[in-house]
Amino acid sequence: MAEKKQGGRVIAQNRKAYHEYFVDDKYEAGIALFGTEVKSLRAGAVNLKDSYCSFKNGELFVVGMHASPYEKGNIFNREPLRDRKLLMHRRELNKLFGLVAQKGYTLVPLSLYFSGKNVKVEVGLCRGKKLYDKRDTAAKNEATREMDRRMKESSHYD
Repeated sequence: MAEKKQGGRVIAQNRKAYHEYFVDDKYEAGIALFGTEVKSLRAGAVNLKDSYCSFKNGELFVVGMHASPYEKGNIFNREPLRDRKLLMHRRELNKLFGLVAQKGYTLVPLSLYFSGKNVKVEVGLCRGKKLYDKRDTAAKNEATREMDRRMKESSHYD
């Protein structure tokens, strides 16, 4: 399991991933970026909503991550939706490739954050949820919120 280092500032989270998938395991990966992309990330101009990870020639890439062009970057800006290489140990890549080859597993970027001066991606090994799973999760969340609300109300009258 990947642990976020202390003091790591979260840039973006993929909340949709937790709605669409069961997250079985989490991994930390570096990401290959250009200078203007890092400046754009520091400004928070990134979207992970429809992104996923795929293997190409034995390497892992994040696909569909939108990093808006840096406004002062002019000719040095890159394509906002380009595929970006994820940096992981070969042993981890081989393990993930074997798991993704199984039916029903996919790799989804869950969050993007700074670890010191480096940008890291938290990648989740996920299984897709069915419609009834999503309803069940929503019902559990609603019940938890209702219990918290009742507890808060009862504590005010003491």
